[in-house]
Amino acid sequence: MRNGKRGRKKLLRTIHFCPEITYFKPVGVPLRNLQEEVLTLDEVEAIRSTDLDDLNQEEAAIKMGISRITYLRILHSAHKKIARSLIYGKAIQMRGGDVIMPNLDGTGPQGHGSQTGQGQGWGKKQGQGLGGTEECVCPKCGEKVSHRRGVPCSQMICPKCNAPLTGKFCE
Repeated sequence: MRNGKRGRKKLLRTIHFCPEITYFKPVGVPLRNLQEEVLTLDEVEAIRSTDLDDLNQEEAAIKMGISRITYLRILHSAHKKIARSLIYGKAIQMRGGDVIMPNLDGTGPQGHGSQTGQGQGWGKKQGQGLGGTEECVCPKCGEKVSHRRGVPCSQMICPKCNAPLTGKFCE
């Protein structure tokens, strides 16, 4: 036993997407009156891989660098949290987890730089628009602008028509 814990050390799960919008809540209910569910970033990756990218469990598990059983456990946990939030009107926050995101900071395979690690984030404050997008897009005129690190697309303004921009995952 190590430090009073049993079993082997938890492997970092490889993720390929960091959501730009990290919080959802029921409309019209003050946040102080809501309970909250926290989806870890590996749970978000599992939902994205299966439900949006249509990967089968084995493909998604390989992509995340974990076993198929671990992948199923993560996916099941994410689905339960989302269901509880929808049924019971809870807020959903997406953050943390034992994850690694290769190449987010341009340092090469397995991201040996500031954007890797464990716990409650990657050394930066949450909600700073890390996003999984390289371009911000204007929903009105279609103008594309390079994404600025640390600034959510929704806080940037289109240089042509002054409309708020969106990221390619938020269209």
